[in-house]
Amino acid sequence: MRTFLTPLVKGLPDTLVLRNQRTGAVVASQLLPAFDSETRRTGLLKHTRLPDGAAMFIAPTNAIHTFFMKFAIDVAFVAKDGRIVKIRPAMPAWRMAAAWGGFAVIEMAAGSFERAATVVGDLLIVESG
Repeated sequence: MRTFLTPLVKGLPDTLVLRNQRTGAVVASQLLPAFDSETRRTGLLKHTRLPDGAAMFIAPTNAIHTFFMKFAIDVAFVAKDGRIVKIRPAMPAWRMAAAWGGFAVIEMAAGSFERAATVVGDLLIVESG
């Protein structure tokens, strides 16, 4: 099944970027895939921060939690075609969030989506950098 994540599944993460189709801006230049059960389960729990420009992709899922997290994150719930269906900005530790129609979650440092002028309804594309 082809999704907006297909290039990330098939390619090398360090050669790809996440781009907002509406603005043309690069939203993330360091892509961290979490597609198997172990990496999805661990997520960002072992991190003390997420650098600007880094994004963790968790798929498939339409719900996440921030239990035991050490920092707040921006969370975007994205449909299979890459369209953002919900953004939860600066989500603190010990919270849960979900979105109907979500296929994947993109987690970034708090404030990242606002700085990149990325909003609900935008189409995100994973492509060669």
